[in-house]
Amino acid sequence: MPSAVDRRAVDLAAFPDLVVIYLGMRVRTFAGIKTLLGLGPQIDKAGVARPEGLLHLENNIIFRLFPLHIGMRWYWKDFDSMERWTRSEPHRTWWQNFIRDSGGTGFWHEAYFMRGGMEGVYVDVNRPPLGFQAFARDVPMRGPMFSARQRLQVSGDIPPQPLGMAESDLYQSGASGREGAA
Repeated sequence: MPSAVDRRAVDLAAFPDLVVIYLGMRVRTFAGIKTLLGLGPQIDKAGVARPEGLLHLENNIIFRLFPLHIGMRWYWKDFDSMERWTRSEPHRTWWQNFIRDSGGTGFWHEAYFMRGGMEGVYVDVNRPPLGFQAFARDVPMRGPMFSARQRLQVSGDIPPQPLGMAESDLYQSGASGREGAA
């Protein structure tokens, strides 16, 4: 008897450098609700504007009421497109502001690469652990762990960090762990 189930697969041959990134924000304090509600719509608007290289986005696919946690998934044509967007407006300003004051929230992302490799970042995300944190040791984002390009060992020149966002701008010399933010 033939199956009534419509089974499908996708042919990703046209996307050899595809990057899928999950990202989210989790509220840590009461003030974090304001941060989440203020930044969330801005991120949604930026994605809907379809920056160059963004193939598709699915916002609000991760949701938890307690602690309040919202996440999304974005599909990028390649790493360079994604990296270029993160260093442009409005992302650059969001990140500069967030890295100096997370506003009572925690931010995370996990990226998966068609050519191999995965990486994750967790900023002010402590407990309970999320994603890779649940089984892999987390380390300070310093030195070779500072940028996605370095974490993934992607070849090519590391683009300059936006003004005020270089590792030396953000952390005191010799600082490690979560302490040392300037």
